Amino acid sequence: MKTRAFHLWICAIAASVAVSACGGATPFSKGGSISPNSGSTSTPSPIQHIVVMVQENRSFNNLFATFPGADGTTTGKKRTGYGKGAKTESIALTESSLETQDNPRHDHPAYNQAYRDGHMDGFNLIKYQLNGKEEGSAPYQYVNPNDVAPYYQIAQQYGLADHLFQTQGSASFTAHQDLIAGATVINSTESIIDFPTKQPWGCDAPSGTVTSLITTSLKYLANQGPTPCFSYATMQNLLDAKYVSWKYYSPSVKGNTGSIWNAFLAISSVYNNKNEWNSHISAPETNIFTDISNGTLPAMSWLIPDAVNSDHPAYASDTGPSWVASVVNALGQSSYWN
Repeated sequence: MKTRAFHLWICAIAASVAVSACGGATPFSKGGSISPNSGSTSTPSPIQHIVVMVQENRSFNNLFATFPGADGTTTGKKRTGYGKGAKTESIALTESSLETQDNPRHDHPAYNQAYRDGHMDGFNLIKYQLNGKEEGSAPYQYVNPNDVAPYYQIAQQYGLADHLFQTQGSASFTAHQDLIAGATVINSTESIIDFPTKQPWGCDAPSGTVTSLITTSLKYLANQGPTPCFSYATMQNLLDAKYVSWKYYSPSVKGNTGSIWNAFLAISSVYNNKNEWNSHISAPETNIFTDISNGTLPAMSWLIPDAVNSDHPAYASDTGPSWVASVVNALGQSSYWN
């Protein structure tokens, strides 16, 4: 079903892209171009470095609705009327700019409203948290391809996962946890979901901060979870055990998006271990360019953007694709490309 991709609109993280890079090209923005180097290696696995770039709050369909050959769509479903008179209708998606995109609500109650027991037609009925008004046509938009030209070029040269879905109907906090842990399971029947009640989202959260839970039977337990400082295993444990180098590049945790989007901020074995934190958490996120230039890029990297470069709706910015392209091109022009 082509309409399946549309529900990803309320997923917290638009894409985590393991980037291979582009040699001989300058960092580009809208309308730019990239041209890969050719190279070979004699090692058993040619992949020696992985960079996961984490952008915010865009669905596959919001960015790639019209990508040639992909399973996207420019129509959605909405629910109109009430009671016995309620019905499902088709609605055409409108083209919008990356910069001016509205910011639909993205938490588990909103997910359930949109999902509507599998009918996928309740997006228009989601209510904004601030004013309680229905979002109406706001969720039914896709970005003008010219605004995300670098993403289209990268997808054309490499690959595009048009059937990749979020692990849970939730928000940024748990989505970032999924990228380092694969899940947010805290016991045999419950997992963390949605946002902590206060910021920062981690072990340094103010006293009294709690999380929400979802059970294996899909019962939502709002604000009934533990403080956001967890002890479950993450990629840190696997990488350290095998002596594989890694870094988590992020904006500062002081007054920036690093205070909410830095997943390891909520992992006790990293945050509360000064040596582990200082060795592996690198701020600001632009330090990755220095490590690429100096030949000190670790084998495994996560890269978190600041707000302006994040693609997150409502930040009045369209620099996300250029930010991603600048990293891809930096890698392509470096010794790491081969």
